[in-house]
Amino acid sequence: MKHLAALNKYFIKYKWYMTLGMLFTAISIVFSVFQPIMVRQIFDLLAKNLDSYRMISDMASLKSAFRADFSKVLAFYGITILLFALLSGFFMFLQRQTLIVMSRHIEFDLKNEIYQHYQVLDLNFFKMHRTGDMMSRITEDVSRVRMYVGPALMYSTRTIIMVVIIVYLMVKVNPLLTLYTLSPLPLLAVTIYYVNRIIHRKSERIQAQLSNITSIAQESYSGIRVIKSYVQEDASARHFEEASEEYKQSSISLAKTDALYQPSMALMIGLSVILTIFVGGMQVIKGNITVGNLAEFVIYVNMLTFPFFSIGWVASMIQRAAASQQRINEFLQVKPAIKDEPGAQSVKIAGAIRFENVTFTYPHTGITAIKDFNLDILPGQKVAVIGRTGSGKSTMAQLLIRMYDPQEGRVLLDGHNLREITLESLRSQISYVPQDVFLFSDSITNNIRFGTPSADQEVVQTAARQASVEKDILNFKEGFDTMIGERGVTLSGGQKQRISIARALIKNPDILLFDDCLSAVDARTEKEIIGNLYAYLKDKTAIIITHRIFALFEFDKIIVLDEGRIVEEGTHGDLLSLNGYYAELYARQQSGEEESVSE
Repeated sequence: MKHLAALNKYFIKYKWYMTLGMLFTAISIVFSVFQPIMVRQIFDLLAKNLDSYRMISDMASLKSAFRADFSKVLAFYGITILLFALLSGFFMFLQRQTLIVMSRHIEFDLKNEIYQHYQVLDLNFFKMHRTGDMMSRITEDVSRVRMYVGPALMYSTRTIIMVVIIVYLMVKVNPLLTLYTLSPLPLLAVTIYYVNRIIHRKSERIQAQLSNITSIAQESYSGIRVIKSYVQEDASARHFEEASEEYKQSSISLAKTDALYQPSMALMIGLSVILTIFVGGMQVIKGNITVGNLAEFVIYVNMLTFPFFSIGWVASMIQRAAASQQRINEFLQVKPAIKDEPGAQSVKIAGAIRFENVTFTYPHTGITAIKDFNLDILPGQKVAVIGRTGSGKSTMAQLLIRMYDPQEGRVLLDGHNLREITLESLRSQISYVPQDVFLFSDSITNNIRFGTPSADQEVVQTAARQASVEKDILNFKEGFDTMIGERGVTLSGGQKQRISIARALIKNPDILLFDDCLSAVDARTEKEIIGNLYAYLKDKTAIIITHRIFALFEFDKIIVLDEGRIVEEGTHGDLLSLNGYYAELYARQQSGEEESVSE
């Protein structure tokens, strides 16, 4: 239960739902336990008047009157029992409308808490955890937890209140008969305890296997084009089938364990009924209780049947919820490495960038991407960053938007350490076009204005025109309202890159980072985009990471990276005179021999 203690804050939040639900549960049970009392009174009344009825067997008129009067009494009791049943059902309805509704509110809050926590976690977390596993925790695990805060809580409350009230009434009638009736229950409790331990262990294993299945499916769906192109459908299906088989076997094993509850509790309840009838019959013969009391006890035993049957079901739900909540807690307890530092402020930036002795090693791989890196960029300067794969180009951009923090050195923006600036303020003033373009399953318009939802359609079209993608969009049947498939699968690579560029331009930021974002466009389109960008970036600071040389773009500075260090720096003419990597790359490009290397 220690893992489920994390849910107490929700019980406090919805305390009125829970309080009313328990109150309605108690009222419903009170009305239901009145019914056996009515039955007892009917039986006692029948037994008491049966002898009198026999004594007047020769008097037809009196006998007829007796039957009429007794029928009215029976009708009264029948209507009363029906009324109590209706009231019990009505308050049971209210019980579900409070406790089950509360569980849905908690499910809503818990899913949002998990999602919001995912949003603040740093990139390293997402590289270390599979998407399918994260999806499983926000869906399957939350669903199991809801079963605990809803049905499990409701049936537990009902069982406790009903057992307390019924046992009290039974003891009040005859303590000895009550003892015999309830004597099989300790054995039932021991059985439940041991079976629950097994269920908890198996539930944890099942949840882990389910996360694995979800991850395999998600990866297969995302990489379906690769699977098909390499004709690996059968291999992929076998991989999924093997994981599903493990999950199936574990689920069957758990089902077999669950199956122990039904016969175990049926046996205990059966023993209780037999003992009730046998011992109760002896007590009736001795005159200690009436026939009505015996009938009342039999009904009580049957009323306790479902509560005791539900013990196993509720215990199973609680064990599964505990296993799921433990997995949820593992994520919720992860602290983001990248967050607003104490005292961080919103800052209006002009665009001056400085890297001071920066060294950065990726935590999940141990690879040092940047070593003793120093760079100064003045406001409004246009800087090109060139280098081989793994030279640290993309890492430089990631550090600038603070997706990571360097282990050594610092990154300054207008003289402010990035740690002194709030993440929202920093990232809202920088547009970043990543190397791995990502588009959402939404319209083209909404994808372009993703960072600026308030932008009107004219601004959207202007951004698309500047990114040289407007003509392509207008050729689509639904134009800017065209829906993009998952990750933009309905578009070409070049179209996705240009829409991503339009998304960056529409923000009208002070600093722009382009990470090899023109690798999928042809030379003519590239030339057009470069021309548009040159005018757009006139007063802005821009860093363009590329494996190509844009001879038509007049950069203020070009740097060449190798193994995380700057090995060449200067203008286009300066670097050509060095006759190094840049000059070699330019020569190959001029001769039509383009490098295909990109980070």
